[in-house]
Amino acid sequence: MYLETILVLRNRIGAVRSIDIANELDYSKPSVSVAMKNLRENGYIETDGDGYILLTGKGEKIAMSVYDRHTTISQLLMRLGVNQKTAVEDACRIEHVISEETFQKIKEHGAEHQE
Repeated sequence: MYLETILVLRNRIGAVRSIDIANELDYSKPSVSVAMKNLRENGYIETDGDGYILLTGKGEKIAMSVYDRHTTISQLLMRLGVNQKTAVEDACRIEHVISEETFQKIKEHGAEHQE
């Protein structure tokens, strides 16, 4: 969730700080700081001298994967008639629990029905 949020914010505003993540997710600054420390220790992010958060190659790969799941599932749900707000919220929950096999089938189904 954090890695995806960093990716989305980076694409939206450019440079990302912990406060941007806290505001986006409506989490407390201390909670985000703890999460950023864990992500940094596990090699998913780095911070520069000005406190901006940068995804490492490993972090970028995971963030892109989660973002792909999120957008694909959201779009499918909206095509099925689910309103955008609900589709985005449900996709957020679904993306974390479905198998890779199921996601690939959803992706294939979506591609077949866009033509």
